[in-house]
Amino acid sequence: MNSHSDSNIPANFKKLRLFVIIISVALPLIVAGMFQFKFTSFTWPFDVHVLPLINAILNAASAVLLIAALVAAKNKNIDLHQKMIYSAMFLSLLFLLVYVLYHITAEHTKFGGEGAVKYVYLIILASHIILAAIQAPFVLFAFLYGYTGQIEKHKKLVKFSFPIWLYVSITGVICYLMISPYYL
Repeated sequence: MNSHSDSNIPANFKKLRLFVIIISVALPLIVAGMFQFKFTSFTWPFDVHVLPLINAILNAASAVLLIAALVAAKNKNIDLHQKMIYSAMFLSLLFLLVYVLYHITAEHTKFGGEGAVKYVYLIILASHIILAAIQAPFVLFAFLYGYTGQIEKHKKLVKFSFPIWLYVSITGVICYLMISPYYL
């Protein structure tokens, strides 16, 4: 139940909520589509395998920003919390752009490790992919509630969405570190 009356919710909330819903549906479709469409004839003016490194850096920076945002919120420094979250959202958007560009222009890289390390990699990768696929709507709605001043809803959703976002950011770096020796 909303702790605010309808008169306290910003007028643009319904439009923003519709935008979040559209993005939440479009993202998985875009990511699924990128595996169907390859532009392998496109050549980058640099080694394309630098893009996963950039994404690992973006993921690591997002994780640091998320932790800083949590600390700021716990210390009731809402201005700093907002700046950290806006920055993490920007880096996540940039990550998504680089991720899609890489995967529509580069060949798939197969993990070359064997034995137990392969199973560890696959477990981490599977959990990373599954949680990355479901995190967007939760993160976007948590952001929307915070942005529109629906703080109780924001806090309630963040208890679930924050650990997922942080886990996905950290495991993205781990997956990169594990597969990077096998890039062509």
